Amino acid sequence: MTFYIKENDTTPSIRATLQNGSGDAVDLVDATVRFHMRAIGSTTATIDADATVINVGGGIVQYDWQVGDTADVGSYQAEFEVSYSNGTVETFPSSGYIRVEITDDIA
Repeated sequence: MTFYIKENDTTPSIRATLQNGSGDAVDLVDATVRFHMRAIGSTTATIDADATVINVGGGIVQYDWQVGDTADVGSYQAEFEVSYSNGTVETFPSSGYIRVEITDDIA
């Protein structure tokens, strides 16, 4: 999945449906979710923030961009990290990353 957004924009939010290996939606009851993003080639996250669970049973999560999140044009890798109520942690996607492309603004 590739998500495109313009430099300095804070909408649209980035949304994903988290699925297990069988393709079924992940149950997010009592879970917390964080959004992580880093520039491709970097080992340091530029974003490590709370995400919102939109649909608990449907595995739908969303990150709402904050001012400054999209200030730097470039290619990024992103993921959603779920902490379940039993203490386990799972990261989505489990293979690879969500690609985020921040493109320059004309004005």
